[in-house]
Amino acid sequence: MAQLSDDCFVSGALILRVDEALSIIRSRLTPVDGVESVELSAADGRILATDLIAPINIPSFTNSAVDGYAVRGEDVPVNDARAFKVQDRIAAGARAHEAIRPGHAARIFTGAPMPAGADTVYMQEDVELAADGTVVLPSGLARGANVRLAGEDIRQGSVALPQGQRLRPQDIALAAALGLTELAVRARPRVTVFSTGDEVVAPGEKHTEAQLFDSNRAMLGAMLRRLGCDVRDLGILRDDRATLAAALKQAARDCDLILTTGGVSIGEEDHVRAAIEIVGSLVLWRMAIKPGRSVAMGVIGGTPLIGLPGNPVAGFVTFTHVARPAILALAGASPATSVPLRVRAAFDYRKKAERREYIRVMLTRGNDGLVDAVKFPREGAALLSSLVQTDGLVELEEDVTGVKPGDMLNFLPYSSLL
Repeated sequence: MAQLSDDCFVSGALILRVDEALSIIRSRLTPVDGVESVELSAADGRILATDLIAPINIPSFTNSAVDGYAVRGEDVPVNDARAFKVQDRIAAGARAHEAIRPGHAARIFTGAPMPAGADTVYMQEDVELAADGTVVLPSGLARGANVRLAGEDIRQGSVALPQGQRLRPQDIALAAALGLTELAVRARPRVTVFSTGDEVVAPGEKHTEAQLFDSNRAMLGAMLRRLGCDVRDLGILRDDRATLAAALKQAARDCDLILTTGGVSIGEEDHVRAAIEIVGSLVLWRMAIKPGRSVAMGVIGGTPLIGLPGNPVAGFVTFTHVARPAILALAGASPATSVPLRVRAAFDYRKKAERREYIRVMLTRGNDGLVDAVKFPREGAALLSSLVQTDGLVELEEDVTGVKPGDMLNFLPYSSLL
């Protein structure tokens, strides 16, 4: 478990900008201790602990890329088509019976090893079979065509996957192609999550007319599991400073990150800030981001804490742009930045300078073929429908003060944020 100083997040700014927060997170947080070996079937989403060095070539032998006929490059016709005797038939998984002879061809299939001496393959649809059993090959084919060379994809001894790679299905396929059955991955970050407030109850429980079902904890738990975390759910903690402080102190003893939702604003009933200061150090509680200005960062007993807003949309946005980078840093993942897509605005909007805003939008295709971003028709950081019925977020950076129809904007699909 990483042990941090009480002032590890301090920047000197009253309201932290998003890029500054990300820089602090990446520089202060180190990966959790521990490496384990897991089967390929369990490796999706885990963080590779060491460089994966290729133990073999891929492909491991030179083979045909098509169904066709293999010949020597020096025999390829230059001016006119030419008939070749077929000396062999090589299926995938089989071996050639002999080296290719001058003026001869071998019938070969995709993936089959090339016979010795052959370095070029004609596609079967480009040749003609003669009545006497010979095959007529046209002129003009480049020497080496339609052949996969040993090691042309991955060279033995090269870095096939780098340390810190968050493993994807295609990465696992590569490991399987190298003949591996297990991969060394970093330990999962242990994240304790809870909601706060007398106004929320767990789904399925009895509630009064003044209470809401807690959606944040379910959302955060799902996002944490997608990041490969070991999630420890403390449920809902009521609005009592002493209770909150005791829960925070206990959680800090056996987790790598505490993640809370609600109770970090400036209201009289927002007790999380005060509870943090009782048992640890609160070093940030406002960020120049909308929705989600009330974001807290703190340290309790050497364990980092991130307090997210209670409104679901604000919690979602700040998780993806603050908590997610912190979790990936703890997991040992290599830093990665989502590359936004360019879309055209189909709405008017005014914003304040010096803060970054994220606008929920639907995508449509204009008559000219360009992709238009349509703003969700209602405002509000509590509207879960605005996350369900949209495709992603338009990012408006700090120097932007307004949007007009036709402006080109940066768009982040939800799939890139989870």
